[in-house]
Amino acid sequence: MSRDARDELTRRTVFAAVSRLLRYPDEELVEDLPVLRRTVADLPRSVGDPLLGLVGHLEVTPLLELQRSYVSTFDLKRRCCLYLTYYLNGDTRRRGMALWRFAETYRRTGLRLESGELPDFLPVLLEYAVVGDGITGLGLLVEHREGLEVLRQALRSLHSPYAGALDALCRVLPEMGEEELAAALRLAAEGPPAELVGVAPMAPFGVVDAEGADGLERVAGARA
Repeated sequence: MSRDARDELTRRTVFAAVSRLLRYPDEELVEDLPVLRRTVADLPRSVGDPLLGLVGHLEVTPLLELQRSYVSTFDLKRRCCLYLTYYLNGDTRRRGMALWRFAETYRRTGLRLESGELPDFLPVLLEYAVVGDGITGLGLLVEHREGLEVLRQALRSLHSPYAGALDALCRVLPEMGEEELAAALRLAAEGPPAELVGVAPMAPFGVVDAEGADGLERVAGARA
């Protein structure tokens, strides 16, 4: 296998693992942990070790505590939002168009959102990058790289076990340039735009319903 092929396989495996690990923890996730452990153990250590740390935390922590921690982290922390368009658009009219663009991207590949989930939910985008159009999915992740960096640094500052998932994810994405890093710092300091028009309002940086993470389903016969 060529180096490019190995890198692509690693990236897709990280996308799949992070997509699963960043969803609301339930009994199904607990049942999946042995498979996830075997999967990430085969990855290069630079991305496998951070994911193994998160898997280990999920394995030894009671489910109710995991659920409370997930809500506390991703629903109640301003900079830990898993809905990517919110970082760059806030509650503005631009965000409505950004959400539509995500949904149309999935639809064109013959995939659709199951009910109750917004299309910019990070685990959903990662799932799309694995089972849908990998090039387009990667492009959307790169486009929202500043928001991902804000999320990664926020999780690290909280010493959250979930920081390992973002560390691994960001390591398989193209490196940020100086301008992107500066933009991420500005975003972290200033927050997103705040014009409350055009979409249903959301609280700053991520007070959202975390239990609707149902992901994508393939539309029978719809894929081109």
